[in-house]
Amino acid sequence: MPSDNRLKKQKEFDLVFKKGKRLYAETLCMCYVPSDKLKVGFSVGKKHGKSVVRNRLKRILRESFGSFSQSVEGNFLFVFMPKPQKPKETAENFSDGKLTKSRKKTLKYGYSFENIKKDMEFLLVKGGFLKK
Repeated sequence: MPSDNRLKKQKEFDLVFKKGKRLYAETLCMCYVPSDKLKVGFSVGKKHGKSVVRNRLKRILRESFGSFSQSVEGNFLFVFMPKPQKPKETAENFSDGKLTKSRKKTLKYGYSFENIKKDMEFLLVKGGFLKK
């Protein structure tokens, strides 16, 4: 995702939080406000863990939005905020029972790329932002 499509300034984040509308999913909250250009930001607080966990979560969020960025309709400022997740206890939580490197991290930190991508798609469809 190009850097000119990212929210960087505190003013932009404050505008979205103050005047924006919110949609909720199981693992994410999305705030949005109409704009002249499509921009996206990610807000991950300290309650999610130390910097390694927060940065990993932001990478997952960026990658998830990148897969939908070409399909988003209209110009909006989006801010995605993950909800705190508890780590899963065992590998039996996965449908096939196999433990891959990615799934080990999911067990350790409680966040999975698949769940976040699914919830991001749900929010974008719910808000009517995805092209059909």
